Amino acid sequence: MTREGTTITHRRYVPYNHAHYAGNLVDGAYSLGLFGDVATEMCIQLDGDEGLFASYSDVQFTAPVHAGDVLEITATLVKEGTRSRVMDFVVSVVARGAATVEAPGAAVLMTPPVVATTATGTVVVPPR
Repeated sequence: MTREGTTITHRRYVPYNHAHYAGNLVDGAYSLGLFGDVATEMCIQLDGDEGLFASYSDVQFTAPVHAGDVLEITATLVKEGTRSRVMDFVVSVVARGAATVEAPGAAVLMTPPVVATTATGTVVVPPR
């Protein structure tokens, strides 16, 4: 039975205390940390262990992430070795804060979602 194609998805609100640059921009490392979270859940579900991130073979930052965004983070298992798990990752912005003086809590849905970061990474799990 192949487990390739298994997908894990998380959603996360980006708090304003994670803004690192002007314009409430969040640094790229934030997305990488989220990739670690979905990879951990993938390893727990498939292998009963949190696993360890070994490497990234590709990371692309294609659109900004801002404080106030709602992100969807997806990991898809693309290759399974004896102990290694290769996954494709995507961070998409599904909603964004759109504050105004009149409506400081305003936000908009991103239709379609904006792909902000993609990557391919490898995690390792203990032998079975």
